[in-house]
Amino acid sequence: MTFPNEEKLKKIRERLDKASPSYLLPENATKADILKYALCQKFVAYIQKNKITQAELAKQLKMDTARLNEIVKYRINLFSVDKLIEFAQRPDPNLEIKVA
Repeated sequence: MTFPNEEKLKKIRERLDKASPSYLLPENATKADILKYALCQKFVAYIQKNKITQAELAKQLKMDTARLNEIVKYRINLFSVDKLIEFAQRPDPNLEIKVA
């Protein structure tokens, strides 16, 4: 595998400039926000572990791809804990959630 040439790097940079960023957990996050963030991490881990695209997972979850994208970008303000748990249990009904 070789390093991409300048033309390919330019295209990658242009795509990244247009992409919306993933959100970070704020320093003053509430316990609910921390839980929602951890649930969003489950979706990202599931995508990586199963080597599937967001579109494939959205189809499995019977949800809009844009909605799943909000989850994997950690837009925790758009979801309740209940909704994220509901979505997370669709591919894995035996999902265990530990609260410390």
